[in-house]
Amino acid sequence: MHCYALQSKVGRVVTRKWRGTKTTANALIEGYTGAELALPEIFDLKSRRHKTAFLMTAAFLLAGCGGASVQLHNPTIPEPLIDQLPLRVAARYPDVFDNFVHEEQVIGKEKWSIDLGQSNRLLFTQLFGAMFSEFTVIDANTDARDLAIDALIEPSIDAFEFSVPSQSQTDDFAVWIRYRIRIYDNEGVQIANWPIAAYGKSLTTTFGGDEALQRAAVLAMRDAAALIILQMDRATGISKLSQANAAREPETTAPAPGQMNLQSTAAEVQPNE
Repeated sequence: MHCYALQSKVGRVVTRKWRGTKTTANALIEGYTGAELALPEIFDLKSRRHKTAFLMTAAFLLAGCGGASVQLHNPTIPEPLIDQLPLRVAARYPDVFDNFVHEEQVIGKEKWSIDLGQSNRLLFTQLFGAMFSEFTVIDANTDARDLAIDALIEPSIDAFEFSVPSQSQTDDFAVWIRYRIRIYDNEGVQIANWPIAAYGKSLTTTFGGDEALQRAAVLAMRDAAALIILQMDRATGISKLSQANAAREPETTAPAPGQMNLQSTAAEVQPNE
């Protein structure tokens, strides 16, 4: 369906043209006749009845081109059935990641807005809490090097794209999200920079337009979570940080075996009566 903007006496709106000719909606407002538009003779735009019918049809078509504003709230994931990595991990979420909003004008058609809000924070906090034996979230003012941790994770969003049925000529809403995971050791040295491409799709036949787009975004976020669970250690080597940190920790001096036996024997000797 092609959506066209009508002009009014209050203000002029740029209208879409098709192959260098004026659209029928625009021509009708400007007073072009059916002959100038090469319309069938039976459709006489000078007729009040035909004008009324045509305007009602145009209004009906435009009603389906309004777009929508979608907001995500709490996209949880099922509890992962995995063995936790024995790591002390902190996460720091950038402001853009924490309050991500994507707006897009489909050319010549509707405008869409997707507000992920706090959903990224909630999803990644749940995910990392299930993956690591110790996990905490820190703010931008906290120096991770002062904490007793093995790794710091900073996720971000590189790109966000979506398609709606009017673009794909299908019943599908689709969402693509490209995340990036940066990992630092406990001295602040970056040890991994890992991009993740996630995808989600939802049918309008199952959900309404707004809800279908929302569902597609949630499925893309869950797809990213599954990829992180399955591939993160292999892609980043984060589990090795626990061993590296243990090797750097100073060893405590233990008494020699002979000293331990001597001390034990001395404690068992009783004075002669």
